[in-house]
Amino acid sequence: MEAHKNSKDKSGITTGSVATAASLAALLTIEDNNPEYVEIQTPTTKVKVKIEKIQKIDAKTAKATVKKPNYDDPDITRGIEIISQVTLNDEDGVITIKGGKGVGLITKPGLQIPVGEHAINPVPRDMIKTNLKRYLPKGCGATVTIIIPEGEKLAPKTMNPRLGIIDGISVLGTTGIARPMSLKAYKDSLRVQLDVAVSNGYYDLLFVPGNIGTRIAQEKLIINPDQIIEMSNYVGYMLDEAEKLKEIKSITLFGHAGKLIKIAAGIFNTKQSEADARREIMTCYAALCGANQSTIHEIFECITTEDVIKILDKNNLTDKVFEMIADEIVNLCELKYDIKFYVTIVKMNGDILTPKHAHLIPFTWKEN
Repeated sequence: MEAHKNSKDKSGITTGSVATAASLAALLTIEDNNPEYVEIQTPTTKVKVKIEKIQKIDAKTAKATVKKPNYDDPDITRGIEIISQVTLNDEDGVITIKGGKGVGLITKPGLQIPVGEHAINPVPRDMIKTNLKRYLPKGCGATVTIIIPEGEKLAPKTMNPRLGIIDGISVLGTTGIARPMSLKAYKDSLRVQLDVAVSNGYYDLLFVPGNIGTRIAQEKLIINPDQIIEMSNYVGYMLDEAEKLKEIKSITLFGHAGKLIKIAAGIFNTKQSEADARREIMTCYAALCGANQSTIHEIFECITTEDVIKILDKNNLTDKVFEMIADEIVNLCELKYDIKFYVTIVKMNGDILTPKHAHLIPFTWKEN
């Protein structure tokens, strides 16, 4: 197949395939082949890739640039340039792969690559070696350096900072072909956080729905970033995966009321299109805590959780309602999982809605 050329295509090639194509083009340039395209072997198929630039530096060194083609996915690496510099040496058949500027550096255990290595995953490394070995001159080896000029700028938009990968992005791919982000791929990217936490010796973890929970936790708690696990909407999936790691002792569910209260109704996928029972949950618990009929109707008509909180504040019911909700979250989670659970529910501004439960969590609160 030929690497796709426009954003309407439904699949493309991975950063690993781009790095492989650039490496092969650089090697061929040393031999004065000056390729406009190269054909690489991926784990699943052969792919023809366009080469943007080539430069022969000397008799043993050349570099080539390949632009990752656009395809139908919001992947932030679409359109980026990846450069490979290849230098021949006398190490017969040995290919050494290094990361240059813009390729992330591994600083924490728990990933596929050891600490201190650049974040070029095993499949791309194998692809580069397999494709280059077919063209290595007899008696020669090669040093391959992958450079991603935009890597440092793009890194904060990825999961890399949370996983301890610094100064750049990762060179990824398991098949060589990039397809629109699948649910499985997204869940896998969330799960990696658990491996990093456990590998770094953290067994009491704090699960948050997303950025709001992360921000408030970092503002309010003395906690290592590796202990904060973003679960997105996939509460049940992440708890299932956590239970498989027997080292994990406790999980604190921490975050905004609008997401966490759904768990009290047994909803373990909190995506709005899957289940949005917030007003029903709030109405039910307000009634259980003694709200009068007028207040119950007022709550049921609310659109946002924050609006409900204002009504509960007005009726001195906030603590009662949210402490009862937190009780039920703990009960349901401990029925499903053999893990100790704690809960802290917060408002958008970080105010604690469950002070009694917050006092129990295995983390230290910062002084105000």
